[in-house]
Amino acid sequence: MNVVDSPAAVLHKGAVLSLGNFDGVHLGHRLLLARMRELADATSRPAVVLTFFPPAKVAFGRATFLNSAEEKLELLGAYAPDTVVMIPFSREYARTDKAVFADQLRHLAPHAIIVGEDFRFGHQRMGGLNDLSPIPDRLEAFGLRTVHGEVVKSSRIREHLAAGHIERANVLLGAPYPVRGRVVRGAARGASIGFPTANIRTDERKALPIGVYAVSVELAAGPQPGMANVGPRPSFPDEAPSLEVHLFDFAGDLYDTELTTHFHAYLRAQRRFAGLEELTAQLAVDSASARAALANAKPSVRTRSG
Repeated sequence: MNVVDSPAAVLHKGAVLSLGNFDGVHLGHRLLLARMRELADATSRPAVVLTFFPPAKVAFGRATFLNSAEEKLELLGAYAPDTVVMIPFSREYARTDKAVFADQLRHLAPHAIIVGEDFRFGHQRMGGLNDLSPIPDRLEAFGLRTVHGEVVKSSRIREHLAAGHIERANVLLGAPYPVRGRVVRGAARGASIGFPTANIRTDERKALPIGVYAVSVELAAGPQPGMANVGPRPSFPDEAPSLEVHLFDFAGDLYDTELTTHFHAYLRAQRRFAGLEELTAQLAVDSASARAALANAKPSVRTRSG
């Protein structure tokens, strides 16, 4: 998969092109991407994804993102695009006239464009389907997808995460919510009470669900079950929330490695404890609850009880 930052860098002509922000690569996005892959295979044409990072709302300081650039590329890779164009989005780029963007697409001579019917582009979001329709041989626009009566949208998923409704967010995503970050050294307080944690540094713009959760972590040997605590540090409440993960039945050095944590089930809200004894007792309860939750998950993340 080739990754470029401008449509001008795309070498393919006549491709099947899917356009979108794809923040979260949720079930609605997956319809577009699956159709891109299907049509590219059926017509023996290259598949190209054109997306943006960060999302516009993040660039203007109004929101967090669901996926970092690396996370998004990994999720898009499941659809085997020949090229992903990830345009750096900024306040300056937001002033691009819709005609300029349309001309860039026209230069690619796409066979087909696959897009959501609410896709907008160009300065003040002036561009829409009417501007796209003359460019490809065929334009396919998908409506918003609903699941159990709920519209699948990135903004809705962020709302679920903020409320701790991880299971509902996962339904809209179509998979457990992923958080990727590097393990850094912490205070090692968890190790002193029998619950060592990996302290994972994430981008401060990443949407994190606050609370305690049952999780799995991708390791070289396969998915490793565990539990995670996410929230502000008591001494630094204004900083970005921290992510600490305790892996069950695991012994090893993870410092300075990149890990992806998948969130499966909400266990409880964060709270303060009177002392280490109370904290240790609660962590034992959390561990049992997380193991039970993961036992009902896919076989790849099941764990022994006890």
